Amino acid sequence: MVNMTPFIGNERGKQMNKLSVIIITYNEQKRIGQLLEDLNNQVFKDFEVIVVDSNSDDDTLLVAAQYETCFDEFRVHKMEKRGVSLGRNVGANLAKYERILFLDADVRLHERFLSKAIKKLDKSKLEIAGVYMGASRLGLPTKLSYGMFNVGIYLTQFFFPTAVGACIFSTKRLHRELGGFNERINLCEDCDYVNRASKTWRFRMLAMTFQFDPRRLKQDGVLKMGYLYIRANVRRFFIGEMYNNEIEYKFGHYHENN
Repeated sequence: MVNMTPFIGNERGKQMNKLSVIIITYNEQKRIGQLLEDLNNQVFKDFEVIVVDSNSDDDTLLVAAQYETCFDEFRVHKMEKRGVSLGRNVGANLAKYERILFLDADVRLHERFLSKAIKKLDKSKLEIAGVYMGASRLGLPTKLSYGMFNVGIYLTQFFFPTAVGACIFSTKRLHRELGGFNERINLCEDCDYVNRASKTWRFRMLAMTFQFDPRRLKQDGVLKMGYLYIRANVRRFFIGEMYNNEIEYKFGHYHENN
């Protein structure tokens, strides 16, 4: 049964009006500053920032530390091990507030992104939600690629939810009861997370976008990336999740010049 427990009328309801923003990083010295600047410029201000770093080899942590004074609540946590799911789970454990936003470091946000998202989440009484990828400043091939991907995640939200892990809203309660992101999964761990969540809670995509760095498409190629994710999600639908790296995908494999 889908859980639609309302958030109002209790202390937890008040907590839902605040936000813990969790940013996972690995060698993101060129991009983390841009995202932190976007967060600093948000109209909505009731949030903490938690940067969880996967033991970067570059100056990601030094760049992030420069933004400490921009936020009332800001912390950086360096992990000795590396991993996307691990980083998100560590961040959720450190989170102070009930509402959680998981972000990748190469995301860009409009100044009203958080205020609009919180209103949509509250109005729809959602604990788990995804956001579409925007490509307003990118070339036509990238816009078409993102557009096709967005159509796919719009359609699947009703029967086999998928999402972009670079921008997912969740809650501490949901995350805890779900057991967090599955750290055994290297590809589509974000889709697995929202799909498992949808078994208990109502999942929807929010009618809004975030800007997503196209470096994956530039480095690996549009056709190759498209085939990879179509293949992965078809396999997930008919066979199940990939716990043993059945389709290999390396975390943080981007070249420095991208």
